[in-house]
Amino acid sequence: MTHPWKEELNKLLLQGASYADVRYTPREDSAALVMRNGNLLAFSAGSERGFGVRVLYQGAWGFAASSDLGSITATFARALDNAKSTARRLSRPIRLADKQVHTGRFTSPCLVDPAQVPYDEQVAFLRRVDTALQQTGVEQRMIFLRTQSRLTEYYDTQGAQIVKEIREIFPYLGIQGRDGDGETQSRRYSPPRLGSTRGWEIMQADFFEEQAARMVRELNETLAAPKCPSDVRSVILMPDIMYLQVHETIGHPLELDRILGYELSYAGGSFVRLSDFGALRYGTDKLTVRADATMENSPGSFGYDDDGVEAQNNLLIKDGILVGAITSRQMVTEANDKMGREYFKGSGGTARASSFRRTPLERMTNISVDPGTDGTLEDIIAKTEKGIVLSGDKSWSIGSNREQFHFANHYGYLVEDGQKKGVVRSCAYSGETLPFYNSLAMVGDERTWQVEFVPNCGKGMPSQTMQLGHGVPVCRFDNVKVGE
Repeated sequence: MTHPWKEELNKLLLQGASYADVRYTPREDSAALVMRNGNLLAFSAGSERGFGVRVLYQGAWGFAASSDLGSITATFARALDNAKSTARRLSRPIRLADKQVHTGRFTSPCLVDPAQVPYDEQVAFLRRVDTALQQTGVEQRMIFLRTQSRLTEYYDTQGAQIVKEIREIFPYLGIQGRDGDGETQSRRYSPPRLGSTRGWEIMQADFFEEQAARMVRELNETLAAPKCPSDVRSVILMPDIMYLQVHETIGHPLELDRILGYELSYAGGSFVRLSDFGALRYGTDKLTVRADATMENSPGSFGYDDDGVEAQNNLLIKDGILVGAITSRQMVTEANDKMGREYFKGSGGTARASSFRRTPLERMTNISVDPGTDGTLEDIIAKTEKGIVLSGDKSWSIGSNREQFHFANHYGYLVEDGQKKGVVRSCAYSGETLPFYNSLAMVGDERTWQVEFVPNCGKGMPSQTMQLGHGVPVCRFDNVKVGE
């Protein structure tokens, strides 16, 4: 260790702390490029380092952070003082679930660190893709590229020593045009994770130019299309909207801190109750969902969480029945106490913080739906009497407890008697969460399954923005209300 973390942690134990950990970030580099209509609209780049200390004293957390490596001892002392102050006002002492103590290292798969690619090369790439988007019908073009590279060291009083080096890249394309009624229509694209890498090598110009051509074609189809009918029919969700459906109505309501009421005042709660675990029919038996932080190529994979717990692949919903939650060392003990039994056997390894300056919270990893056995998109369409295929997340509205939802989409086309019909515009669908998943009729196979990433999931106060992924197949839900 290059800094006296172990010595400072041991001092906290001698002063009465029952547990403490420190997360040290010697380097974090991030940058963002925004191009609008071929012009570089914005550029930002930053680098920071620092450390954050958590202390558990008489069942109360204390936290302090600093970017000044000359204030290590003072910052550790401040974290302990904060814990002592909290302990005097504590109503329920915090206990942490047992964990296996790890000494290890995790490095995200990457051949070329995006943070090391010269900016002129990045700008040249954006210009090439922008040229592919500059076509008839397209009035506004937007390309966004964000890169991040972070090195983190983790140490705790139980003996864990973990190093994580994570590199990420988040590209985004967007175009807009106006239809015959003067309304703006859009098409957006954030490429799914391909292969097993998170490096600059995913930025293959031919692939992006091909996707740009598809976006332009689908936008022009939408501009000339009639409005989506308002009726009840089957909805066939493509992965680029199915991921958001899962994110908002499975991922967030299954975060255990929400279920226990900790996010009510900011990000909302959950309709799920502790008594639901092992009993609630969340969906049909075609629905199996897992929190899988072991995928290679997703930002929801990180090796070890910020409690020092190894990343896991845990079931949340099995054959439609709710069986698990997104959990940390702290919340599982409280939940078990309130349930009066040890339902949760330990942490699910999902405690993460967005920075050394923030404390870890339960955060989604890769909340993914297992592929089914209903074939390809074409197979599902062929077995659909009256439906609509929907793609893209245009806007959304979610109940405060995730009990209901409304999603608008960029692109859709009707299905009648197993055949593709015309494109329609201003598409949307809505429903109540449990009835919706209990209408799940078909789940595409592994050929339809892909990992969609989320670069901007917000939670906590102060707010923390986190990255994650969702592996999702094409899914069909029956008897769903559609329209604007």
